[in-house]
Amino acid sequence: MFEEFKKFISRGNVVELAVGIIIGAAFTGIVNSLVKDILMPPIGWVMGGIDFSNYFFSLSGGRFDSLQAAEQAGAATVNYGRFINACINFLIVSGALFLIVRQVNRLHILHKETLKTPPRQEQLLEEIRDALRAQANDRAGNQSTPRPAAPPADRSP
Repeated sequence: MFEEFKKFISRGNVVELAVGIIIGAAFTGIVNSLVKDILMPPIGWVMGGIDFSNYFFSLSGGRFDSLQAAEQAGAATVNYGRFINACINFLIVSGALFLIVRQVNRLHILHKETLKTPPRQEQLLEEIRDALRAQANDRAGNQSTPRPAAPPADRSP
């Protein structure tokens, strides 16, 4: 059982997944900072000094000046401002992932296009085949004077 587990763990997909999760966690910290420290302050300033993370309403019925004060008092709150921040985080992360996946797909397409061109040997063989067909067609059309086959042109790099 240990050998089977070791084989499973050493496969490339598991390692790539682990690396992706670690990078994703680090990327989440960057995005959170981008939203909290860079994007939300100008948006709040444009909207009159509004701090979305402080938007809430109390289910306990009390009046609190800030979310922190409500949390310290132990009041039950609906924190829709934090939800707005989470939605903005999601939009930024999904937009960034879209751009990354789009670029990776472009690289895959470019890679496939380079694979579509046959190797030089195959190209030369196709040229020889086509020359032999043309020569056979010429002989079939003009039976009286057979011509010797011309050697293919040297196209070495």
